[in-house]
Amino acid sequence: MKKITFYFMFLLAFLGLNYSFGWTHFGVIMPSDDIVSQKDNKKITLQVKFIHPFEWQYMNMEKPKRFGVYIEDKSQDLLGELKEKRYKNYSYWEAFFNIKQPGSYIFYVEPSPYWEPAEEKFIIHYTKVVVNALGKEDGWDKEIGLKTEIVPLTRPFGLWAGNVFQGIVKVDGRPVPFAEVEVEFYNPNGRIKAPDEPFITQVVKSDANGVFTYAIPKAGWWGFAAISLADYKLKRNGKDYPVEIGAVLWVRTREMK
Repeated sequence: MKKITFYFMFLLAFLGLNYSFGWTHFGVIMPSDDIVSQKDNKKITLQVKFIHPFEWQYMNMEKPKRFGVYIEDKSQDLLGELKEKRYKNYSYWEAFFNIKQPGSYIFYVEPSPYWEPAEEKFIIHYTKVVVNALGKEDGWDKEIGLKTEIVPLTRPFGLWAGNVFQGIVKVDGRPVPFAEVEVEFYNPNGRIKAPDEPFITQVVKSDANGVFTYAIPKAGWWGFAAISLADYKLKRNGKDYPVEIGAVLWVRTREMK
């Protein structure tokens, strides 16, 4: 069975077909820096992707419907700043942003619906990342009004490897009890190998109040994706299909040395 799967994957890769093999999808906003101090470059790069982060498998990403930043209770539209980039045969997006004032910058993206033929559904991952700037640390726990989002209960920057991270899963502003939250390590070029498939995607569930908890074992970037089913469907070729909505939040940890 493993030989058959291997050759099937090899054939699809050779033909350039984009198939997910059941790996977990994650929206990604990856900043060049998550804590910008006075001595740092104030111009940061933001990469926006749709990938399997641990297996380092990209998926083609159309231009998002919304991309922006929330700071000091105001949202700024950054969609026009996005430029298309390529990784092998796949599209992703990149933007530059100049930090001009202290605070916690919440970058967010609402992608165009992604059709997943293997699961016969559309996927929309509302993704966030927080960049702290110039010493002002408030505002990181703001709810910014996405269809679904993870509101952090642990400050999402300045984390050591081994810290416990908590967040509350919300859909339409309401907590989601017992939501499934998938967790993956951002693993460039797949350099870390999992001993078996269940190690690739960690899974926790929120409690009755929508709160989940995860102890982060390693330094690096970690993605949390809370998966729900939308209360609407989208059409494809005249047929209605379900829509998976994901609330995704990325945080970075460092080793204590």
